[in-house]
Amino acid sequence: MENVVIIGSGPAGLTSGIYTARAALQPIVVTGIQVGGQLTTTTVIENFPGFPKGIDGNELMQNMQAQAQEMGARFSNDNVNSIEKLSGGGFRIHLDSKQIETRAIIVATGASALTLDLPNKAKLMGYGLSTCAVCDGFFYRNKKVSIVGGGDSAMEEACYLAKLASEVHVVVRRDKLRASKAMQDRALNNPKLKFIWNSQVVDTTSNAQGLTGIVVQSNDGARQIVAVDGLFMAIGHKPNTDFLKGLVEMDDAGYILTHNGTHTNVEGIFAAGDVEDKQFRQAITAAGRGCQAALQAEHYLSGIS
Repeated sequence: MENVVIIGSGPAGLTSGIYTARAALQPIVVTGIQVGGQLTTTTVIENFPGFPKGIDGNELMQNMQAQAQEMGARFSNDNVNSIEKLSGGGFRIHLDSKQIETRAIIVATGASALTLDLPNKAKLMGYGLSTCAVCDGFFYRNKKVSIVGGGDSAMEEACYLAKLASEVHVVVRRDKLRASKAMQDRALNNPKLKFIWNSQVVDTTSNAQGLTGIVVQSNDGARQIVAVDGLFMAIGHKPNTDFLKGLVEMDDAGYILTHNGTHTNVEGIFAAGDVEDKQFRQAITAAGRGCQAALQAEHYLSGIS
């Protein structure tokens, strides 16, 4: 039986791998289909401490994985289908190709950003298309951008972008916002926000350098091209927790509920990063929670409360 298995290979999972490996727990990191998580699709990260000139997202994750391996973490390039609690203590993790039994689990599977089904989405992600204003807004200083969404998160990101961009076009499917009254007032009174109501983004325009505009279609079918350098999709996230249903407590959206740090309601299962954090969703906060989960898992395995 293993000491600890870490499910997920983003900042939270790899930080957990580094810390548990340094504690001589010989962790196994189950990477999932996207080794390194969402950051592998990010071009340049400028807000991760220690890199004054920024660092490529894929390079950062490769470095973190190499560091975890150097410390002694083992990696399994597999997917988790389900987890069962063993009557004698511990857990059995059912992977695509095998089963692993372990005394403790750290869940760091993250949350997937919901995106629009645009024709050139794969080609333009990181080259004009983004799902995180805090991550990528810096690159659009004094440029025109657009954002899709009408909830609190979308309005918060729109107001954040307004501090950087020259103009922010907000595309909303309905004739009103879903955001709270306070957030609506803040957004509607921001002179840099230009609202396009009863509409949706259906396509993009681009050149060799990246995005040049969005194709907006109103509910009556009329289309227009809005020239922008960036499109931010703020239509929500889906935590990657389907394999845990019925085992640990989650909120209505599927985010794992944690208490006293990274503990779940099941003794021996810990959660870290975007899979349990729907507020910040930053690489640095995920890494910090991964550290906490590792330390708490170590204490659990040592019998320390």
